[in-house]
Amino acid sequence: MALKLAIPNKGRLNEKAVQILKQAGLDFDDAGERKLYANVKRRDLSVMFLRASDIVRFVHSGAVDMGITGRDLVLEAGVDVRTVQDLNFGQCRLSVASPDSSGIDSVDKVKDGTIVATSFPNMTRKYFAAHGKKVEIEEISGAAEITPHLGVADIIVDLVSSGSTLKMNHMSEIAVIAESQAVVIANEKAYKREKERIDELVSAIKSVLDAENKKYLMADVPTASLDEVRRFFPGIAGPTVMNIMGREDVVAIHVVIDKDKVYDAIIKLKKMGASGILITPIDRMVP
Repeated sequence: MALKLAIPNKGRLNEKAVQILKQAGLDFDDAGERKLYANVKRRDLSVMFLRASDIVRFVHSGAVDMGITGRDLVLEAGVDVRTVQDLNFGQCRLSVASPDSSGIDSVDKVKDGTIVATSFPNMTRKYFAAHGKKVEIEEISGAAEITPHLGVADIIVDLVSSGSTLKMNHMSEIAVIAESQAVVIANEKAYKREKERIDELVSAIKSVLDAENKKYLMADVPTASLDEVRRFFPGIAGPTVMNIMGREDVVAIHVVIDKDKVYDAIIKLKKMGASGILITPIDRMVP
């Protein structure tokens, strides 16, 4: 039986999810927002393209075995699914925000009867109830930041990443309800039944994400500088050192380095007298 994986059909998580799966070596056709599913070539796996907000429910019901979606949507659904892996992309936060002109700069200043526009009614209701506030929920499907200006709501609860959209609409965050990012979730029964296959797929996804912040460095280095190379380039298990045919004064080194250290690494190598320096991306990094 093919394992069914659901990913968002559009929006903030779709492009990244497709990129990761393909970089992990899964060959499937994702052309068009109207595509509903695709079979992965040479793999007993089907990718389903669903609305991100529906993925949690379908995973919970067992219609699909696992999915990639936002943690915020998992929390909002409030159903029993297994979170298998945090993916460290799609970071955002579910926040309470108010118009700058409202005078509401903290949750303490939110009065009973305040109208809150949000597409996260369950989390919003629980949050304000926990703070002893009796608010009215105006459920919407998007563009929450415009509702106070239209007189539809007094404040909003919405996803925030950089905060630039709030600033453009003269609003400010006054509280954070929850932090979110992309996660892999699985149906509990499916995970028990297909644990090995699900873990293999998650491991492949994680290997792509682990590689994103790394680079593969190759260089020809004088043998007199090898001790300095070992100190400066610890790598995963130390640099790989290889002899160069016909040369005893120079060796080739290969090492994995952090992406943000590439600039300094090249400067350091040049000072050591290195030549033939190459920096390449890494598709996957499997420990």
